[in-house]
Amino acid sequence: MTEDKRNLNSIPTDEELELINKYTRREFKAEEVYVFSLTLCDNDIDRDFERFTVEALFELEKLFVGKTGIVDHESRSKNQTARIFKCRVEAVEGKKTATGDDYFRLAARAYIPVTDGNRETILSIDSGIRKEVSVGCAVEESLCSICGKPFESHGCNHQKGKSYDGKLCFAELMNPYDAYEWSFVAVPAQREAGVTKSFKKLNGRNEKTMEGIMKSLEKRKEVALTKAECEKLFDYIRDLEKDAKAGKEYRKSLEAEFTRLMALLEPEISDTAVKAATTGLDTKSLKEFIAAFSKKAEGVFPLKPQLCKSKAAKSKIAENREFTI
Repeated sequence: MTEDKRNLNSIPTDEELELINKYTRREFKAEEVYVFSLTLCDNDIDRDFERFTVEALFELEKLFVGKTGIVDHESRSKNQTARIFKCRVEAVEGKKTATGDDYFRLAARAYIPVTDGNRETILSIDSGIRKEVSVGCAVEESLCSICGKPFESHGCNHQKGKSYDGKLCFAELMNPYDAYEWSFVAVPAQREAGVTKSFKKLNGRNEKTMEGIMKSLEKRKEVALTKAECEKLFDYIRDLEKDAKAGKEYRKSLEAEFTRLMALLEPEISDTAVKAATTGLDTKSLKEFIAAFSKKAEGVFPLKPQLCKSKAAKSKIAENREFTI
């Protein structure tokens, strides 16, 4: 298979080729390998009524790099077809799981050497015949979605796939500690798992979503960003700064009103004590105190100006308007 007959998504970038050559005994050229994208698993409920947590997907992201792809989970050397060289968790914007959560998937890039013996495999992937995949891994915990206890443990009598008071019972797969392999299969447990046509590209690489960037930062993970991704992150931070500034100004106005009302109602309390009380209250509590103090102040102090004329006085002025100079 020559390079001019292959689509761009099947040709490795320079960055990808460098990652691939970490697993080879000699340096391979771009035209010597075929690369493709696939979805290994996600956080949606699968056909076995199980799902990975998002945290589990981030653990699997590290475990599946370098793992071999086989067929039908048959662990034989001649059954090896491809190897994963890059893996990452990504959010699919606007998509939700069956439970209404944001949808995340574990996406990967794998490679196959371009040889006469692999032509049939490559053709089956390109044609969409060999598409669905399944993963083999081990997790520490499988928790019941109904009671939160480990399945088949003391106190959990729920069955996966059944509904209890309108709530579906399924297993939450948590804390994966090993990834064995991934396989091409006819019917995968996870409905969305399989070979994908392409990822969104930016300068020859996958563009990170803002949600993905923030997830990596929350995990204290090292993040490599392109110029466009840096600009996106900068804009996001700048918007946060604007919101924070507006919030501080609003908070300052609430503190001033709280202090004013305290001075009117409780003048014997020192400024230091009032300031300490103000600092210790959150915005919601400040608003509640201000509302209560305002009602109390209405009964103690006149809210109308002292020079405000009564309705009778206004009526008298209207009657004698012709004599007004």
